[in-house]
Amino acid sequence: MDRNTVWDPLRKKNVALTPEEDVRQWFISQLHELMGVPLHMMMSEVSVSVGGKKFRADIVVYGRDASPVAVVECKRPDVAIDNTVLNQAVVYNMALKVRYIFITNGKSTFICRRETADGRLRYVFDAGLPTWLDMM
Repeated sequence: MDRNTVWDPLRKKNVALTPEEDVRQWFISQLHELMGVPLHMMMSEVSVSVGGKKFRADIVVYGRDASPVAVVECKRPDVAIDNTVLNQAVVYNMALKVRYIFITNGKSTFICRRETADGRLRYVFDAGLPTWLDMM
């Protein structure tokens, strides 16, 4: 196997092994092995349109009814996880309307859960990993 590529089980092909791709593949395994997300219920590099602009979400997790339930934004390990990264995922969520947002650089991972309280939308940081069933 070529050291410059890695097998992506979601796209079912070898892809260039960049630092961000390494993080993406690691998080796919976390979703699958720790949170119980079936591989066939995830997609990599999902096209998302918001306000006429096209974006690509790194990973989208789907529920049993095939509707999106979580979005993941992956960054290289040397990129700080800050409000800019969170805002990027929140923009994707304007189109996806998922319950969970994950942001990770492989060293730090944050989990946000969307809530509606008093008619207002907000995101709450969660400490624990949700299961796939929790995401629905």
